[in-house]
Amino acid sequence: MTSNLRMIKLSEIGNSLELILQVIDFELFCSTLESKLLNTDKKSNAGDKPFDVVLMFKILILQRYYGLEDKQVEYQILDRTSFKDFLGLETGDKVPDEKTVWLFRENVTKLKLVEDLFVLFNSHGKQRFDF
Repeated sequence: MTSNLRMIKLSEIGNSLELILQVIDFELFCSTLESKLLNTDKKSNAGDKPFDVVLMFKILILQRYYGLEDKQVEYQILDRTSFKDFLGLETGDKVPDEKTVWLFRENVTKLKLVEDLFVLFNSHGKQRFDF
């Protein structure tokens, strides 16, 4: 089965991640995440560019939705096409490792953002379909 046929079949069966992408505008979360998490006082551009904050929030959604720990979510992102599609990644793209996922979750938790983000996510989703 070709890749396109496989994706069509998954959509027909009911790809819930695809449906979430259709009903939730993830840019709603961007300004909140960036204003609270991005370091604007950086003295140097050395080192790796940080992962997109919306991508990282989507990873938290995958963890909650599928009950995945940090190491397991890293593995599943590398392994599953539906996870890559949900995150806007392609095969070969750099994937956040378990420590990066852990650190992001710790930061949004310490800032008391995580529950507010999920309340917004759930309320926005419920307006469009039943979560």
